[in-house]
This record gives sequence, C-alpha cells and structure tokens, in this order.
Amino acid sequence: MLNLFPSDAREPAEAIWIDLSNPTAEEIGKVAAALHVDIPARGELEEIESSSRLQFEDGVLQVSTPVSAHGDEEGPTPVGFVLTEKFLVTIRYTEMHAFEATAHLCNKKAHGLTPSEVFVSLIEGMVDYGADMLEQIGTHLNDMSREAFRRYGRQGKRSIKRQTRLLREALVDIGDTGDRLSQIRESLLGLQRIAPFACEKAQVWMPPEFVPRFKTIERDINSLADFEVHLSNKAQFLLDAILGFINTEQNDIFKVLTIASVIGIPPTFIASMYGMNFHDMPEYTWHFGYEWGLFLIVLSIILPVVWFKWRGWW
Repeated sequence: MLNLFPSDAREPAEAIWIDLSNPTAEEIGKVAAALHVDIPARGELEEIESSSRLQFEDGVLQVSTPVSAHGDEEGPTPVGFVLTEKFLVTIRYTEMHAFEATAHLCNKKAHGLTPSEVFVSLIEGMVDYGADMLEQIGTHLNDMSREAFRRYGRQGKRSIKRQTRLLREALVDIGDTGDRLSQIRESLLGLQRIAPFACEKAQVWMPPEFVPRFKTIERDINSLADFEVHLSNKAQFLLDAILGFINTEQNDIFKVLTIASVIGIPPTFIASMYGMNFHDMPEYTWHFGYEWGLFLIVLSIILPVVWFKWRGWW
C-alpha cells in the first residue's frame, strides 16, 4: 500500500513522507522512479550486517532495523527508512503503532512538517512502543512470579494431573515471554545504532533542534536496554524455578513408587515362601496357619510404613 503525506499530495514527488506498507514491486519501482533513489526490497532490509543497515551516500540516509512482532505477526519484521532533505520514504511489512500516531500528526499538521521531523517522530514512537511492551512484560513477569511461588510452592494435596498441566502452561508462557523479550532487544539494538548514525550523517541539512531529541532517544534506549536485561534475568530465574518445581514433582512421584516397591518386597517374600511345596513345613498343619500367614503379610506392610513415617521420608 502506498500512503502519501500530506494527504493532498497526489504524486510521490509532491509528498514529504511516502509510507510503503507491504509494498508490491510495482509500488517500489514507481516511488524509486519518481524520487530518483534506490528503494530497498525486503531481502535487503533483512540483512544483518551494519554496512547494509546503515548507509549514507550523496545526501541520502538509508537505515533499517527489525521490529518486534505487531498484531498477528509471529516474528520480527524489517522496517526501512530512506531520508533526504526533501522527503522520507518508509518501507514496512506490518502494522505499527508509531506509524499510526505519526500519520495522525501529519494529517493534523499538514503544513510546516519536515521529513526530519517525521523521521524523528517515528523513531520516538518506536522507542515509546518498546517501552510500553517492556512495561507490560515486566508486570506479567511479576504476576507469574507471585503465582509460581504461591500456587506451586505452597500447595498441599493436589492433583498431579492438574499440577502437570499448570506447570506445562507456565513453561509455555515463560518461553513466549522470552521470545518477545528477544524481539524487543533486537529492535532496541537496531534503534540504538540508527539514532547516533542519523544524527551524525544528516546534520548537514537536518535542523539543529533535532539533535537534542536524538540524544534523548539514545538515553531512553540505553535505559530500556538495561531494563530489558533485568527482565531477561527475571525470566531466566522464573524458568529455573518452574523447572525446579517440575523436578520436585518428579521426585515426589519417584519417592512414592520407591516406597511402594520397598513395602511390597516383604509380603511378596512371605507369600512366595509359603507357596513352596515342601511337606515338612510345620505351618501347614497348624490350626491357624492360614491366619498366621495373613498376619505376617499385613505386619510386613505396616512395619515399613511406620518406619518411613518415623524417619520423615514419607
């Protein structure tokens, strides 16, 4: 989709901001021909080396970065910027909150906007969205932490099947949270490179009042990066805790099976001993021989149980 701002612009050459959302090859070719610049395709935007993501030549600034998944996207998608003194071209493949807010600003302030101001507003919006996502993940991890140590760590009698299901769901949740943190980290790293590079290379024609905004963006990204590291460590701690609860559940099951097998050995021995067909076994001729055998079997069960209870093993 080809979006032009201000909205009264009819051709790319008349707009200060051209937004290419999920563009076709035809739309990319049309904009490139109208503006006489190279518009990178998705494959070029997905390249990871810095020399491909950060370029400045003949007054044209071209940068790209991956962004965390928005909406129904399952993974990070690339977004690219082509900025000159006269226009800004953005290439993206997902709906982004920062673009919606900046588009509203452009429609509200149709005249007086510059491509540099639109570019800075987009970067600020992407940083703000990353901060909002980290705040949501931080709150979610706090809730998970309280739930983990209250629900799993303090339960008495519980259904093993239900407990297993809850622990499995917690593992999936932790994995999904870690994946989102990884995507946000990748996006922040990209923005962390873009801000100082754009401030340095475009200062020839970029108004000086945008330099403090770039500096603020850099400080915000650095603080968000530190917070993301903290959240990643917390997610790893919760993962270790959940795995510890799973190991405890497994040990409890193995302990019950071990005790049951130990308790079953003496009765099996007694029953097999009296099951041997020897003629000179005196208990066969006793009047209460059958009751005696049953008594020994029951006693051989009770004594190990009492022993395990006394030792605190069960």
